[in-house]
Amino acid sequence: MSDAAARLPIVVLISGTGSNLRSIAERVADGTLAVEIRAVVSDKPDAKGLAWAAGHGIATVALPPRDYPDRAAFDRALADTVAGFAPGLVVLAGFMRILGDEFVDRFAGRLVNIHPSLLPKYRGLHTHRRVLEAGDREHGASVHFVTRELDGGPVVLQARVPVRDSDDESTLAAKVLAEEHVIYPECIGWFATGRLRMQDGAAYLDGRRLDTPVVRAARGTAHD
Repeated sequence: MSDAAARLPIVVLISGTGSNLRSIAERVADGTLAVEIRAVVSDKPDAKGLAWAAGHGIATVALPPRDYPDRAAFDRALADTVAGFAPGLVVLAGFMRILGDEFVDRFAGRLVNIHPSLLPKYRGLHTHRRVLEAGDREHGASVHFVTRELDGGPVVLQARVPVRDSDDESTLAAKVLAEEHVIYPECIGWFATGRLRMQDGAAYLDGRRLDTPVVRAARGTAHD
């Protein structure tokens, strides 16, 4: 089997700069992540991540929602576009639209997202602000399988960072994003090598059900 044939094909969905996309691509380039980025798809034609992907020879597609009569039509077009690249995994990397049930069901078990909080805390938007307002001393990011419940799918891997008295939204966001760039490619690698799967609504790693996620501290050590 050739090296290319051994790589898991993925499609990455973005809405912005694509920093997580770039972190994934860097691991592919250095040989530590056995995936092939088949395409990058965005709901925003001017997304900087699209231009970056095109400049690196990756297929890109822009699907502006305004081009469709309603959300259901957009979701169908998005799903058909993604399916056209035959991905083994669909990776949400800063895709800022809530996916409809039909899309989620079509890619169930091979759809992942990274969220900037320690799920199940702070689902949705403005997580850094909410952490600071709550006075939490710890924050982080979570990689999870996507289900119909917003940010509610089984969590696989988390990174935790301390919240300092000097932190504001921007400094906290930067710390969390740096950890996202570590744990997202790692988790995708687990899936690509067959170590990770979703079954019966739960995540399994190395054949063991993850009733709690693997946790990685900012210093890079992991424990269950």
